[in-house]
Amino acid sequence: MKSYKMLLSGMVVLGWAAQLAAEPLVVKGDPSIIPKGAKVETLWEEGGFTEGVAAADDGAMYFSDFAQPFDARPARVMKFDPTTGKTTIHCADSKMANGLMFNRQGKLFACCASPIGGARALVEITPDGKVKVVVGKFEGKRFNSPNDIVIDPLGRIYFSDPKYVGPEKLELDHFSVYRYDPDGSLHRMVTGVSKPNGVIMAPNGRRLYVAETDNGTAMADSVTDAKRGRMTLNSLRIKKDGSLAGKKVLVDFGDQLGIDGMTVDQQGHIFAAVRSDERPGIRIYTPEGKELGYIQVPELPTNCCFGKGKGSQTLYITAGGGLYRIGLKATGFHPATAKPRAAKKKSN
Repeated sequence: MKSYKMLLSGMVVLGWAAQLAAEPLVVKGDPSIIPKGAKVETLWEEGGFTEGVAAADDGAMYFSDFAQPFDARPARVMKFDPTTGKTTIHCADSKMANGLMFNRQGKLFACCASPIGGARALVEITPDGKVKVVVGKFEGKRFNSPNDIVIDPLGRIYFSDPKYVGPEKLELDHFSVYRYDPDGSLHRMVTGVSKPNGVIMAPNGRRLYVAETDNGTAMADSVTDAKRGRMTLNSLRIKKDGSLAGKKVLVDFGDQLGIDGMTVDQQGHIFAAVRSDERPGIRIYTPEGKELGYIQVPELPTNCCFGKGKGSQTLYITAGGGLYRIGLKATGFHPATAKPRAAKKKSN
C-alpha cells in the first residue's frame, strides 16, 4: 500500500473518474490471456480504500479496507463469497492490515501498516478475526510500515517494509524486504531497491518480483514537495537458501507512479496494479518486462489476485474503495500452496 494514495485522489482521481464515466473501460491484450468481450465487473464499492486481496482454499476472497480518512473507523479485513456474492466483515479491527496471503496450512497472514496505531508488524489474522503479532521488530527496532507479502511453498514469508504516510517516527534507517522463516528467524534481504512495495514470486520459485515505488518521503501527508525516486519493476534471483541476488530492472516507469500490488499466472505472466498518472490500471507483463495486456478499472488500482477452484481464471482487483473482477483465459498461480521448488539437475 502506498498509504499516501488518499492524497493522490485529490490530484488524479476526480478528472480520471470523470473521463471513465464518459467512456467504456479499456480491456485489451494478448487473446491467449484476455478473451474477447472480457469486462470488469463491480462486486462491492462500500469501502474507504481497499487493498491486499487474497484467495482462500475454499474460493472466498479476503481483502483489506481502510477508512477514509484513516481515523474515521478502524481498518478491517473483508470477505467476499463468490457463491453468494455477499461481502462481510472478517476482522473488524485489523490494526491497519494491508497485504494479505494464506499459507499452505490455511493461515491468513498480513502486513500491518503504521498509521493511526497500526501494528507495524507481520501478523496472523485468525479464523475468528483476531490479530496476532508474528514479528514486529528487526534488531530491536520497530518496522517502518509493513506493506506487501508473499509466501513460498516452504512457508517462508517475504514482506516489504516501506513507509509513505503518517507522523510515526522511523526507528530503522532503511526500507527493506525481509524473510521470516518457519523456525522464527528473520532475515533482511539485499535487494538494491530503494523503497520496496509489492512483492510476488515466479511460478518456478526462482524469482522474486519487487516493485520499487519511491515517492521520496515517509510522510507524504505533511511533505508535499518531495522529489520522487525510482519507480521500477525488478526481478531478483532466489537462491536455494532463500536469499536474493542479481537484481534486474524489468520496467522503468520514469517520472510516472509505478506498481503497488502484483500477482502471477501459471505461465509466469505478471499482473501489476500500476498507479501511473497517465495510464493507471492492471498491466500484464512477461517475465522479461514486455507488456502483453491492459485492464482499466473504475478507480486507481492497488492490488490483484486470482481466485481458486472455479475462480482460478478470475482476476480479483482492489481499487479505490471497491472490489472488482474480470474473467480471463489465464490461470492463477498461488506460491504458498504450490509444489516446493525442484533442485536443478547437475549436468555430467
